[in-house]
Amino acid sequence: MESPGPSVRCPVQEQRARWERKRACTARELLETERRYHEQLGLVATYFVGILRAKGTLRPPERQALFGPWELIYGASQELLPYLEGGRWGQGLEGFCPHLELYTQFAANAERSRTTLQEQLKKNKRFRRFVRLQEGRPEFGGIQLQDLLPLPLQRLQQYENLAIALAENTGPNSPDHEQLTRAARRISDTAQRVHTISQKQKNDQHLQRVQALLSGRQAKGLISGRWFLRQGWLLVVPPRGEPRPRMFFLFSDALLMAKPRPPLHLLQSGTFACQALYPMAECQLHRVFGHSGGPCGGLLSLSFPHEKLLLMSTDQEELSHWYRSLTLASSSQKN
Repeated sequence: MESPGPSVRCPVQEQRARWERKRACTARELLETERRYHEQLGLVATYFVGILRAKGTLRPPERQALFGPWELIYGASQELLPYLEGGRWGQGLEGFCPHLELYTQFAANAERSRTTLQEQLKKNKRFRRFVRLQEGRPEFGGIQLQDLLPLPLQRLQQYENLAIALAENTGPNSPDHEQLTRAARRISDTAQRVHTISQKQKNDQHLQRVQALLSGRQAKGLISGRWFLRQGWLLVVPPRGEPRPRMFFLFSDALLMAKPRPPLHLLQSGTFACQALYPMAECQLHRVFGHSGGPCGGLLSLSFPHEKLLLMSTDQEELSHWYRSLTLASSSQKN
């Protein structure tokens, strides 16, 4: 019986070789992207945060609102980089984990940072001139401050992907396997918390925008604490007469119907008057017609304990989006 030649490798060896190649590739990507990230953090820390502090162009509360814990995040990257350059990935990432709370703080401040930048650029001439001057430096390569501010949150997502890939492609007998596994878990937990914060901030923006569109005493506080899903025009089909266009705002627990204020209204032109708020927990939804995806639109039936709505759209795709969103809202309230 012939023995296998020297070029023949068993499946276990091949799998280990694939893991090692992926691990080396991921480690190289982590190092190269960390160097670039560290460089960009340093540009903002040096040419914006540090100089603004020295010049006093922004008061400390405004500077803190704009940059949050930027310099501490920069310091955390400085600590991590030597470990990655020395190939001590597990030790470096696990040692980095206590700094993850900075990313949660940064995410919680993200909306405040965005609005502070907009306000200061609009009303503070000295700050506006300073930002233009710094952005024109060759070190920034044409990148604007508003594009650099989201960097830590973007990097957190990269940390999660790369740490998980490193852990998955590190054998259980490797000395840093447990460190990488623990670090990947903690980074993923932080990324999930940051995602939740981001979703809430986006929802708050939607609610503020919708509240500004609604006028009248009845609308005050009507949407507070709700989760926004979608809005748009639909035609309400009455038992008799012509369909009437109405603006609908769908939230996770309710459907709000509103009609536009008259264009010549002195104070409330361009806003909507709330007509009804329907609880989605009590909604029975049916698609009357419009299943085929044809060009003729469709009709939805929404039944509530004391009222029935027939909603029509001439846009088949738009109606399909509404049907899916209404189905989601209705089913989530009944579970």
